[in-house]
Amino acid sequence: MACKKVGTTLGRALWQNGNRTPPLSRSSKIINFSTSRELKSGEKKCKDQSCESNCRSAAMPLPAACSSTPAAQRHQVGGKKGPEEPLTVSGRSYSSTAPKADHRTYLWARYNEMKRLVHDLIPPSVCNLLNSSTIYANNEVSLAEVDIYGFDYDYTLALYSDALNTMIYNTARDFLIEHFKYPEGIRKYDYIPNFAARGLHYDIQKGLLMKIDAFHYIQLGTVYRGLNPVPDEEVLRLYGGTHHVPLQQVSGFYGKGPKVKQFMDIFSIPEMTLLAVANDFFISNDIEYDPEHLYKDVSEAIGMVHIKGYMYKWIMQDLEKYILGRDETYAVLHRLVSHGKKLFLITNSPFSFVDKGMRYMVGKDWRDFFDVVIVQADKPHFFNDCVKPFRRLDGNGDLQWDKINSLDKGQIYKQGNLYDFLRLTGWRGSSVLYFGDHLYSDLADLMLRHGWRTGAIVPELDLETKVVNTEQYAQSLTWLQALTGLLERMQMHRDSQSREVLQDWLKEREELRLRTKNLFNPQFGSIFRTCHNPTYFSRRLCRFSDVYMASISCLLNYDLSYTFYPRRTPLQHEAPLWMDQLCTGCMKTPFLEEMAHIR
Repeated sequence: MACKKVGTTLGRALWQNGNRTPPLSRSSKIINFSTSRELKSGEKKCKDQSCESNCRSAAMPLPAACSSTPAAQRHQVGGKKGPEEPLTVSGRSYSSTAPKADHRTYLWARYNEMKRLVHDLIPPSVCNLLNSSTIYANNEVSLAEVDIYGFDYDYTLALYSDALNTMIYNTARDFLIEHFKYPEGIRKYDYIPNFAARGLHYDIQKGLLMKIDAFHYIQLGTVYRGLNPVPDEEVLRLYGGTHHVPLQQVSGFYGKGPKVKQFMDIFSIPEMTLLAVANDFFISNDIEYDPEHLYKDVSEAIGMVHIKGYMYKWIMQDLEKYILGRDETYAVLHRLVSHGKKLFLITNSPFSFVDKGMRYMVGKDWRDFFDVVIVQADKPHFFNDCVKPFRRLDGNGDLQWDKINSLDKGQIYKQGNLYDFLRLTGWRGSSVLYFGDHLYSDLADLMLRHGWRTGAIVPELDLETKVVNTEQYAQSLTWLQALTGLLERMQMHRDSQSREVLQDWLKEREELRLRTKNLFNPQFGSIFRTCHNPTYFSRRLCRFSDVYMASISCLLNYDLSYTFYPRRTPLQHEAPLWMDQLCTGCMKTPFLEEMAHIR
């Protein structure tokens, strides 16, 4: 596989040339790998012996790089030029005649050599191999051990088009103006597709939308007040000279902290956009307002779209416009049932809405696929308390009064709680795999409290995979990593010339970071990474899901006895001794050809 081969070759080359040993503990025997190539593009090779000697001297590292060598054995390089000093080695005496090193030439020679190495080993289109239909594993999962498959409905069994976000935004904006009496001028702001991204945090008191990494640090350059970025200097001032947000402020367990809210589901994207738009209106018109009131009002306006049933009405009136992947949903359910698996549905949506959508995707007999169907479950409370008992609905969706002593196939149940669900079904532990899109409401309690297997549905993987597959991203990221390694190794050079070169490299590094970020989303970048760290969202994804994928249709690519193995990536103190596939997505999914009749 080309990507694997290149990754292995580049890894070995960087390992060999990188000199990972800390500078103060290196041997005085240093490999000079600048003399065998031209130092710069277009520079002539040295022809005579004296010129070659000078080039080698210019390419030698500073004495600090070999400070473990006794002082009597070192050549004096740099600093004030003094008289030749005799060096005594094994009873012999020498005089140093080496010229003063040109640190600038040396550093740029290393830079150019590394750039040639990256260019030679990453030819065009070499990493166009990632497959968006792959299932990615955070934990080892054997499907042979899974007998029961559970599903959420919205953005799990039913994926929605972007048109839905526009409708939610427009309706909530009108509620804000008409119900909460906000200025009419807000109506001129249309929905901005791809402005916000899932997993962002919102500082309620400061009115700032931002991306935070797994270590609670704000990614500078991704902080927005309204529709405009906040300068890094102002971010530092607002947060007391740091871009770290304390744990007690970031969020509670379900992403709702006292001062900062995390938006974790796809339905929250229009809410973030409306917050940004409303903030922008007040700021642009120099109108004083309270950001906390704005957050509360926007949140209620968005909630009214759902509570008043507008979203359900739009989708039910035009299923073809809003629902995606209907054939694939049917194919997944049919395949699981035909292999003897039990299925259940737990959703917060009402029965009439679910029934209409499932009839469209699966058919009028869709309930025959499921052993248990639960609607209006009120997750996450369904999973973490035992207050609400189950109630039965009749075929028209009307509540029944009888006590529930069993959960029967073909029946519809409302509310309830997981403790009664476990008692009545006996379905426990790793034999159950539940899929959902909301990491907190759908997955967290099931994994942490009950030991179920969990699968996260992350539709954004489609777009992110397309970006990662581009030649521009592959080359930019590879050179960014190589340049970062070069900065790490060359930072011991502290003379004025070297500092100028290192500053140039740091500037280029920041430009590369911005370039790779903008390929995903110009405002906030990838939902999975900050510059180099995982995002807060990404860390939660790894913590609360055993596997994750773009849609449940990815299950069609795997045999139902397949075992998912997470890749062992080296820790910071570990050496990459085994070059496995660069990632799971580089594999050709084993049953992709069977999807031809669906896709």
